[in-house]
Amino acid sequence: MASVPAPRAVVETRFGEMEIELLPDKAPGHVKNFVDLAGKGFYDGTTFHRVIPGFMIQGGDPNTKDRNASRDRHGTGGPGYTIKAEFNDVAHKRGVVSMARSNEPDSAGSQFFICVKDSPFLDRQYTAFGRVVRGMEVADKIVGESCD
Repeated sequence: MASVPAPRAVVETRFGEMEIELLPDKAPGHVKNFVDLAGKGFYDGTTFHRVIPGFMIQGGDPNTKDRNASRDRHGTGGPGYTIKAEFNDVAHKRGVVSMARSNEPDSAGSQFFICVKDSPFLDRQYTAFGRVVRGMEVADKIVGESCD
């Protein structure tokens, strides 16, 4: 029996594209949520608003779409609902895509992050739902960009 290829998503940035292999076998609810939001154009025009060199880049906040709005709101937006955590055995290695959340485990909505360095302290604490399979150099460019 032939295996079915994992679903993929492409994240377009001004630095280039990143292709993400999604992991529905590890986090089916999170993959569905991400695909549904992307399909509705929810992520269009958002930015990677949280950039921590040597750690990760975070995006998916609809509050980042308005370039004239205060940056104080960046990191606080979402789709208007949260989803239940699906912590799993995917190690947070470089290139892993995981859902951002508050201190409450079941608080993820739309924001996600991409690890630019292995971050084992996140394992089983955040829901990993994908991995960058092409374009990781784009994440490196974003994390290297100066922030004001």
